[in-house]
Amino acid sequence: MSTQQQSRRSPWRGAVPVATLAAGLLFGTSAAVAQHGGSVERPTDLVSLVEQRSDEVERLTALVARASEEVQALGREVGDHGPGREADALAATAGTTPVAGPGLQVVLDDAGLTLETLPEGYTVDDVVVHEQDVQAVVNALWAGGAEAMMIQDQRIVSTSAVQCVGNTLYLQGRVYSPPYTITAVGDVASMQQALLGDPVVTNYRAWAEILGLGYEVRELDEVELPAFGGTVRPQYARVVTGTETPPPDPDLPRG
Repeated sequence: MSTQQQSRRSPWRGAVPVATLAAGLLFGTSAAVAQHGGSVERPTDLVSLVEQRSDEVERLTALVARASEEVQALGREVGDHGPGREADALAATAGTTPVAGPGLQVVLDDAGLTLETLPEGYTVDDVVVHEQDVQAVVNALWAGGAEAMMIQDQRIVSTSAVQCVGNTLYLQGRVYSPPYTITAVGDVASMQQALLGDPVVTNYRAWAEILGLGYEVRELDEVELPAFGGTVRPQYARVVTGTETPPPDPDLPRG
């Protein structure tokens, strides 16, 4: 073998320690969860359970974020080789790397009314933000060409699900209270148009004008969305059958 051939560094020589570190981090995280899982007092009600899980997810998310930074740093040492280039090209779409650029921010909020101040003929369900309201904004932004998105402080990926627990939002293991902020990076004009044309968002805006629900759209010259802090590997799949849900009727009540 020539001297020139011996001096070439194979990308897989650098990839081996990266894979080893990642495996070690996964084993360490699993061990930490197992160690603490048996010593924590189990909650006896749903609210306490959600709060406990939210705190645990937040702690583990921070741990994963630090580990991810270390793995990415080692990955950069490997060099710009074939597999690395392909991974980098997919990382932004998968949500595993930060994304920056011009964007749009939508804020949804409850009306702030009580049983005593509710207008006659309306209920409490009419004056709070529902999960379908948040989901409608998210879907409209994606349809408008959003390249990346974040709800509150969490990056949204293909496995993200918007759910309500009482009057709070449950997202990827953490709980949030209103107002709810959805931030998207992409073509601002196109996303604005998609929001205006979405029937569910239009319905929400109509209710907002009647009852004072919060709806604010802000254009952002430059915004950076963080990388997703969880795993993007699917855990299970479910086949859903049936007809497609018809579009909502703006004349029907919310809730």
